[in-house]
Amino acid sequence: MTDEQSKYPIGKFAPPVSYTEHAMNGWINDIRVLPGKLRNVTLRLTEEQLDTQYRTGGWTIRQVVHHVADSHMNSIIRFKWALTEENPTIKAYEEGDWALLPDYRLPIEPSLKMLEGIHQRLVTLFESFTDEQWNRTFVHPETGATIPLKRNLALYSWHGKHHLAHITETIKRF
Repeated sequence: MTDEQSKYPIGKFAPPVSYTEHAMNGWINDIRVLPGKLRNVTLRLTEEQLDTQYRTGGWTIRQVVHHVADSHMNSIIRFKWALTEENPTIKAYEEGDWALLPDYRLPIEPSLKMLEGIHQRLVTLFESFTDEQWNRTFVHPETGATIPLKRNLALYSWHGKHHLAHITETIKRF
């Protein structure tokens, strides 16, 4: 596997060209099932395996799980800002710096529990959205891009599968 393949095992995120009801329901389902999939693939890993990098210079499986929880925690806040404010500028964060904080050395169970709750709440929100709400937007401060919520749904569907693949590809090496 090349470095690019190990970095992006399912490929880089490509914004969808269309947002069909079928596609959006699939992305919502990806969000719904991610916590269970993460739990299932990490269930029997040893501490040593959890501390294995998915690629040279990359995060450990433990850090990946904690990152997904932090990222998706930020995601629900971004969705809610866009639902309750007019095109707000969201807050970016330094995910690499967060991965060095002491809580990233904890067992992964607290982050798995966070993901279960966050994703249950996200799915409840998503299933209530009108077309108008899916078209609400926020501004990303690093790029200046205006992001519709339906695009953000596709991104976080990809994001979960992207990091799940980091873990499953690493497990194949054990």
